[in-house]
Amino acid sequence: MEHASHPDIVKRLKRAHGHLAGVIAMIEEGRPCVDLAQQLHAVESAITNAKRVLIEDHMEHCLADGVGQGGKSTKDALAEFKLLAKYL
Repeated sequence: MEHASHPDIVKRLKRAHGHLAGVIAMIEEGRPCVDLAQQLHAVESAITNAKRVLIEDHMEHCLADGVGQGGKSTKDALAEFKLLAKYL
């Protein structure tokens, strides 16, 4: 299922991919560890933000709308939320 947020998530992940490729190149070049840590932090932040947007969008549209429109029982939505919670 595609959501309106998916294109933004793809952009965020491509940005993280670019940062990660840069980190690999930096390691191979023997760059200082502080520079590597800074770039790894950027990768981590990009992935964390992508995950947050995905989970928030899913909770808002799939869970809330599913229950509100009768497509999902409250019990099923709660079970799905519990599964998602471990990734927060």
